[in-house]
Amino acid sequence: MVEAVNINVTKVAKSKITEVDFNHLPFGKYFTDHMLVATYANGDWQSVEIRPYEALSLQPSIVAIHYGQSIFEGIKAYRNESGEAYVFRPYDNFKRFNVSAERMCMPTVPEEIFIEGMKQLIELDKEWIPTEADHSLYIRPFMFATDEIIGVKPSENYLFIIILSPTGPYYSAPMKICVEETYTRAAPGGVGFAKNAGNYGASLLATQIAKQKGYDQILWTDAFEHKWLQEVGTMNVFFIINNTAVTPSLDEGTILAGVTRDTAITVLREMGLTVEERRISIDELVEAYHAGTLKEVFGTGTAATISLIEKLKYKEEILNFDLSKLTVAPELKHRLDDIRTGVVADSHGWMLHI
Repeated sequence: MVEAVNINVTKVAKSKITEVDFNHLPFGKYFTDHMLVATYANGDWQSVEIRPYEALSLQPSIVAIHYGQSIFEGIKAYRNESGEAYVFRPYDNFKRFNVSAERMCMPTVPEEIFIEGMKQLIELDKEWIPTEADHSLYIRPFMFATDEIIGVKPSENYLFIIILSPTGPYYSAPMKICVEETYTRAAPGGVGFAKNAGNYGASLLATQIAKQKGYDQILWTDAFEHKWLQEVGTMNVFFIINNTAVTPSLDEGTILAGVTRDTAITVLREMGLTVEERRISIDELVEAYHAGTLKEVFGTGTAATISLIEKLKYKEEILNFDLSKLTVAPELKHRLDDIRTGVVADSHGWMLHI
């Protein structure tokens, strides 16, 4: 039984929801009326409150800015056909958030703050949940160090915040991906498995170079040989080879343990596919493509959901996929959408009712 937490609530005088065009919702641009803020000091969580979404007042010397002690999560809330609000697998994100916290020498956040606080925040702003297909309320919990000191050591003070954003699809069109051969996202023993801000900051240059060449994202490879596939910059990746779905394994700690990845593995098996979590090289992928056995490549993620990939580039090789012939990824997306919107029964207990 989770202990109750006293959350002080200060509501906005007037909602800004009427200022938002819900027919045009770019990902992550608009934010709801309220946010949850919890303060960690003196070895404990001191206060939790829900207050109007507003700017933060911070000193320029805080540790997060200088030394990167900052982590986050991404979760989504949906409306079912009856208009009720549900959150998709938040307990899994809660667990992963605290895995990231421990790796970054940060305090773990109690369930009564993370889950119960999130539920109260969404309940307050649930009118912001879009009803259009492929739209959702994106939930962003994050925590960062607030010690006001220049010195390389773990902070003793932190802020944990949750903000909400009504949003449309992260990728509105099939993607073009190139395999990264120069830069490295993560190495064994590093922080690749943690959802920390530094991982994303380090990825920007390689991604920018790819976009200059006409590609949407990069597929990261290992740090030593640049041939073992890891993940795409904003999502995990799956390869359909014959009737087998292959996805890079998590064993080396270089890949984020995606909640949507785990969901996809379960649903793909229910669809009758064999799923293999293992090492896979770009050489094996190119060979399967030329043999005609590589049927599909797609990404999975909270923001990305199920993202089709129509082109994959490696050196001078261009792997093209006929979107009209894809069967697995579209069916996987359809099944996940049906679960999230209540069209079919949630047999796995993935949806948390608000």
